[in-house]
Amino acid sequence: MTTPDAPAPYHPVIPPAQTPNRDLLQLEVLGDDPQLIEEIGRLRQERNAVILAHNYQRPEVQRIADFVGDSLGLSRQAARTDADVIVFAGVHFMAETAAILNPGKIVLLPDLRAGCSLADTLTAQDIRAWKAQHPGGLVVTYVNTTADVKAESDYCCTSGNAVQIVESLPADVPVLFAPDRFLAAHVMRQTGRHLHVWQGACHVHEAIRPEDIAHQQGAHPDAELLIHPECGCSSRILASQPDVQLYSTEGMIHRAKASAAQTFIVVTETGMVTRLEHDVPDKTFIPVSRTACCEYMKMITLRGVRDALRDLSPRVTVPEAVRAQALRPIERMLAIG
Repeated sequence: MTTPDAPAPYHPVIPPAQTPNRDLLQLEVLGDDPQLIEEIGRLRQERNAVILAHNYQRPEVQRIADFVGDSLGLSRQAARTDADVIVFAGVHFMAETAAILNPGKIVLLPDLRAGCSLADTLTAQDIRAWKAQHPGGLVVTYVNTTADVKAESDYCCTSGNAVQIVESLPADVPVLFAPDRFLAAHVMRQTGRHLHVWQGACHVHEAIRPEDIAHQQGAHPDAELLIHPECGCSSRILASQPDVQLYSTEGMIHRAKASAAQTFIVVTETGMVTRLEHDVPDKTFIPVSRTACCEYMKMITLRGVRDALRDLSPRVTVPEAVRAQALRPIERMLAIG
């Protein structure tokens, strides 16, 4: 009598961990290529496809997208779309999230090199090790994580709802907040709650310095600050300017519309300026630093979007066992807000 072989362990198909490489970064706008845009439009109709673009994408990619937003907004769009094909103009973990929410759809990532330095700091084994040390503890992971990490988590969150998620948890239970330590610091300030914090960070946000902000404030003394909580400079800025508020990227849109200010210094990845200029066209937005630019986000191009729609490749998939487990914390996030 033979014993059936044990199932092979799951190894997520993700890009290898990468050291940010400035040679990969094209800071210039590649431009609106009319022929490419026409082809994308035709293929989008033929494939019954939707194009989702993150706020940090190139301007020309944002312009051809059906929806532009933050991780939470795009997750909601992915969850409700009736398209057969989802083209995710973002980074790998975002396409994975769309695949988790849409197991029957084709999810395309135009360039598989588009990884995430923050997601690379945390593994599923890291979470399992923490759980072993804290039985009954809860794990809240930023959506900027791989599918296998989400599968080990209790809740996912974004910068827009992290405070709300943590406030909803029992007060007497230990909580691991991972992987972004700067977002964790913001959540602890807002909730007054102690968290076990994973010491990860986004290489772009971590590199933004208080000196960058001071330089722009000197050049634009009447400008209002729009600071993302992932920024490594946020704690030092709050120490010197305690009235400053921190905003998710969607929060920046709402604040810019509501504020009496006419000029804003945008303290996050440079692509957010494109989104703000589109949604709030009557005001001026200054990037805190031209080098606050994510190489991985900028790997997505119009040509890459066209090729992905034409070839229905590269596809991002998640094994069903992992997908089912990862779906729970995402659904909990979407249910809370």
